Amino acid sequence: MKTARRIGVLFLATAALAACSGGSGTNAVPSSWIRKEYRPGGGGYVDRTDPVTTVANEIDKHASAQDRTSSGTMVFLRYGDDIVAVSPYQGGSRIEVDDYRGGYYRWRSHLSSVWPDPDSDSFRGGGPGSGK
Repeated sequence: MKTARRIGVLFLATAALAACSGGSGTNAVPSSWIRKEYRPGGGGYVDRTDPVTTVANEIDKHASAQDRTSSGTMVFLRYGDDIVAVSPYQGGSRIEVDDYRGGYYRWRSHLSSVWPDPDSDSFRGGGPGSGK
């Protein structure tokens, strides 16, 4: 009986992670593709050779971003309820994926004049039920 319960819990946990992974849905961040394509490191994922714009273009080509902006040496891709930030890292690039709210506040100095504050009336996320 305990084994069946553990399997059930593992199944539910896996389903929950898959639902949050951004692998499908309207304008979802390609997080599973990023995990396969780039190596973990530097607090996110790393491409040790390609520059920021090349990596951002690769990600955007794989799954078109809702919006894109750059600030200084960084490129930001907006996907529904997520932000992908690509920044220089040890001669290559670091890729970091955050939910929109967390990413917006983390990189506010780069994004506040371009994308809406998630706590403002003008913000409409891209998740289920958005725009209703």
